Parts: sequence; C-alpha cells; structure tokens
Amino acid sequence: MDRKNNKKLLEKSLTVLKKFEEAGFQAYIVGGFVRDWKLRRQTSDVDIATNATPKEIREIFPENCLPKEEYGSVTLFFQGTAFDITTFRREITYQDYRKPVEFEYIDKLEQDLTRRDFLMNTLCMDSSGKIIDHLNAMNDIKTKTIHTVGPSNEKFQQDALRMLRAIRFATVLHFKLSQEVKEAILSNRFLLKKLSYERKRKELDKIFTSKNIRYGISLLLELGLEEYLDLPNLPKLRYYGDLCGIWAILDTKYPFTKNESQIIHLVQQASKENLKDPRVLYRYDLYVAMIAADIQGISKKEITKRYNHLPIQSRKEIALDGNEIMNLLEVKEGPLIKEILEDLEEQILMRKIKNKKLDLKKYIVKHYKKC
Repeated sequence: MDRKNNKKLLEKSLTVLKKFEEAGFQAYIVGGFVRDWKLRRQTSDVDIATNATPKEIREIFPENCLPKEEYGSVTLFFQGTAFDITTFRREITYQDYRKPVEFEYIDKLEQDLTRRDFLMNTLCMDSSGKIIDHLNAMNDIKTKTIHTVGPSNEKFQQDALRMLRAIRFATVLHFKLSQEVKEAILSNRFLLKKLSYERKRKELDKIFTSKNIRYGISLLLELGLEEYLDLPNLPKLRYYGDLCGIWAILDTKYPFTKNESQIIHLVQQASKENLKDPRVLYRYDLYVAMIAADIQGISKKEITKRYNHLPIQSRKEIALDGNEIMNLLEVKEGPLIKEILEDLEEQILMRKIKNKKLDLKKYIVKHYKKC
C-alpha cells in the first residue's frame, strides 16, 4: 500500500472533521476508508457521516458543495478531493429492492451505523485519528469474514445489490462470506433479476478485474447466481484477462458503450480465427488481437511480434493509392479500384510482392491493364 498517499488523504479528511466540530457538529470518517486503513490497502474514497443536515453542511462549506443532494448526502470538494458526506439517518422505506425513499435524520452515530450493509464497513474514525468500533467490526476484519449489520435476509430484501457487493468485497479483500450471508443470498438471489444491468455490471466489473477473480467467480457459481445475473456462459469461463475479453466470452445482454461493444464484437470474431495467418492478424488492431490470442492460449509476445512484422498494418501503408491506380490504368473511380486494393493487400501480406511502387505497378499492369 502507498501509505504516504493514504496519509495525505487522511490528513485532509481529519481537517474536514475538525471544521464540522468547529461549527458545533459531530463528524466521523466511516466505512471503506477506515477498513482499508486497518488492512493497509490503498484507497481513494472517503465517506463522512455527520449530524449536520445537508443545508447545514452547505453553510459550513458554502463554496465547495455540489448543489444537488440525494438521500441526505452531499458531495464536498476540499483541497482537490471529493468527499461524500451523509447526515446520520434512519432509513424507513426502500423502493425497487434498492433505493431508500423514506428516511429521517437522527443525531446518534451508533443508530446510523445500524442501517449500513456489512459489519466491516462500520468502523469509524474521529478527528483525532482514533478508531471507533461500536459494532465489533474489527473481529470481522481480523477473521476476514463478511457479516451483515443485522439479519442478512432483511438487508438483502431492502437492497438486493448488497448480495453482489458481498461477493465483490469477498473477492477484492479475499474474505469469506459468513454462513448466514450465503444462506440469505441463496434465499433472495431471485431479487437480482429486479436490478438494472448497469448496477449489476459495476459490481461484476470489480469482481472481474480483481486479482482474485477466480475466487469471485467460484462464489458466484457456488451460490448459483449465473441464472439470476443472466450469465449463462459463466460456468464456461476459463479466461481471466482483459475485461472486454471476459465479457466477449460471457456474451450477455449487459449494456456497453459503443466502443466497448465494438471491441467485444471484434474479440468474439478474432478469437475464432487463426491469428497466425497474417491476413487474419491484419484485419484486427493489436489490442483486439492480443485479447483474442490470450483467449486462444497464444502468447501475447508472439502475437505482438507477428503483428509488428506484418509488411503493412493498414491500407494507408500501401505504396500506391487509389488515384495512382486510376491514373495508371486510365480508368475512373469504381468497384475495380477497391478490388485491386484488396488484391494488393493480400499479395503484400502473403509476401508475394514487395510493397514498393514499381513492383506494385508491374503487378497491376500485368493483371488489370486491358490490352
């Protein structure tokens, strides 16, 4: 862990806490930052809980808060860092098995902690840097076990995404799920169908990019989540490299950007072809070719070497362009020019002719010049 960067972030965070206290309010660092601090893990996000309301937070930091608040939260920008600040609250009603839509502000940190997801995320830190552990979170951190705060069934029925978050935390931190958490996931996994693909993909991406990806996938399969996550190819997944490559194998209905969709489609095509054929390799850029090669079990080093040794890597590199061919043959633009360029690509790639103007002109005259 880069302890130096974490220490700088901690110093900024403690300064924010002190500003709350100077204004007469309580404030604590909560959740992931404190957990990761104890685990000596690099972290970049800081959540702060306070008894100040969003209106009062904006009065303390009038120039630094985003105007929009959601679920009693405010984003504060302080010394170049974004802090998520949430008012102590009790959540009363959830909607769509995901969003708290009715809540009330409270004044006690201990009560606020009981609404949170997992015990390990209830560690707090005060403005002096002292760790506060009201719910015995340190026991879970020491035993590397994930328990929910309160009954797991109730927590997952309130917010079904917590099931995926539990697996994501287990994967990234290399923790185990408690038996109660596992049983509650098995009982409530059908609720995952009710969540948006966007929400589910964010958690899955973190699992798929973790160094412990195999462990994460084993948990997803152990709990039989492939059906409820619409990942029928998950049991067949044997590739643990690039994220686009993983999604290409999974072949799902999950949403992707236009660029991601294009890459995934190309990887799916390329992984079925003979990448040692220079004509095949030529059709794909090096990034796509390396992912496809990795899926096929071909070394990236070998594919990179083959790609770099191609006589040409794009049509623009052909020594003759379309205008020169038209002048040479004394013809107008049309399908013939495209046919000739494709033929030249083939001949050059297979090293049957050299990519030099004179050689290309001789070839064109011999094969395409009308007598």
